[in-house]
Amino acid sequence: MLDNKQLWENALAEIELSVSKANFSTWFKNTHIVRRDAGTIFLGVPNEFVKDWLYNKYHKFILKALRGVEEGTRSLEYVVHKNDGKTEVNISFITKESAELVGVPLPLSDLYIDKEDNLNPRYVFGSFIVGPFNELAHAAAQAVIKKLGSAYNPLFIYGDTGLGKTHLIQAIGNHVKKTGAGKKIHYVTSEKFSIDYINSVQANKVNMFKEKYRKYDILIMDDIQFLSNKEKTQEELFHLFNTLYDNNKQIVFSSDRHPAYIQDLEDRLKSRFGAGMIVDIQTPDYESRLAILRSKAGVNNFSPPNEILEYLASVVQGNIRDLEGVLNVVVCQSQLKNRYLNVGEIKSLIKNTAKPRKSVSVKDVIKTVAEFYNIEEGSIYEKTRRKEVVKPRQVVMYILREDFNISFPSIGQKLGGRDHTTVIHSCEKIRNDLKKDNFLLQEIDQIRAVL
Repeated sequence: MLDNKQLWENALAEIELSVSKANFSTWFKNTHIVRRDAGTIFLGVPNEFVKDWLYNKYHKFILKALRGVEEGTRSLEYVVHKNDGKTEVNISFITKESAELVGVPLPLSDLYIDKEDNLNPRYVFGSFIVGPFNELAHAAAQAVIKKLGSAYNPLFIYGDTGLGKTHLIQAIGNHVKKTGAGKKIHYVTSEKFSIDYINSVQANKVNMFKEKYRKYDILIMDDIQFLSNKEKTQEELFHLFNTLYDNNKQIVFSSDRHPAYIQDLEDRLKSRFGAGMIVDIQTPDYESRLAILRSKAGVNNFSPPNEILEYLASVVQGNIRDLEGVLNVVVCQSQLKNRYLNVGEIKSLIKNTAKPRKSVSVKDVIKTVAEFYNIEEGSIYEKTRRKEVVKPRQVVMYILREDFNISFPSIGQKLGGRDHTTVIHSCEKIRNDLKKDNFLLQEIDQIRAVL
């Protein structure tokens, strides 16, 4: 059996082959294995920023490398090595049992993930930044905690990855956990729910599975889209939903898309999801990105000049995880240099980190809309008044005008030589329909998310 040093050196050799030299030097320097216990490896890192970055960006990758060297590796935890020689366990991501393994006295009991409810204590309403991009979802969550089981049941929140869905749905659970005495809460991903069900079938313990999930007052299920094609699991969820709903138990779901557009999801489940409140979280606008950066910087005791955060908010136009990742890079480098970086240095630092804006052509818009409405791409160019083609064509015109500011004559020319007045009429029709047709609004949001 390899000792700790040999094990980590072998794993690093594998890791170095798959990451850039700059990333390897920045994030894996001064790391080491502190100890191993019962298949859990405790990795020592120099500071909180490296710890968070490795967990968020490389956790699965590191774990895979370690398992490639030593098959008995079950899990990986991170330990911050202080200058005084003491260690501080990453309490945000560990269980009570993990803390006891390293011999570190536990802090307050609410600082670790409780295995019974699976709630991450960091996900609370107080740290959730509210802006135009998520205020409706936040308002719905607030309504739920005031009238559990009656206001918006189920609550279904959807949106692209990294926009704070998990934070918001777990905040509901954590709020009730603190204020609702005796309420049984459980957070689970759809993947874990499916695995639990399959294991219960194999072990002939389906009744125990049913009893486990039907005892909860609040069930929070993340990433519903992964139930696609899992017919038996969907059937079990359908019966579980009915039992909880009929007993006024609160149900909360999240997904990366509207339930109507989750492929191979049973219609009866889609119908149940639509019985409550379906609300989306969109990509944050500039002001919201700036507010998020200021909040995250404050948590890290990082107070750079305003121009730094304003620059980051303007160039990092992805999701919240992208913002946090870039901020962590800047904070780490500032800490290493013992000073704030200037804008020029940050430009150089993040040019390979910040997600570039995707270049979208007119053809891309037409192709995406045609696929969304399941029609032939070429039919959008044709001079036809078929109902199934007219609406998608009008949506194409609306998006080209609203999102890309293409002139009316140019849109008409690119879509089969139509007169600009036709384009104006189409854009006005979609704009007016959006005021009264929430389903159309959701359709266009879905198309924009794909683009």
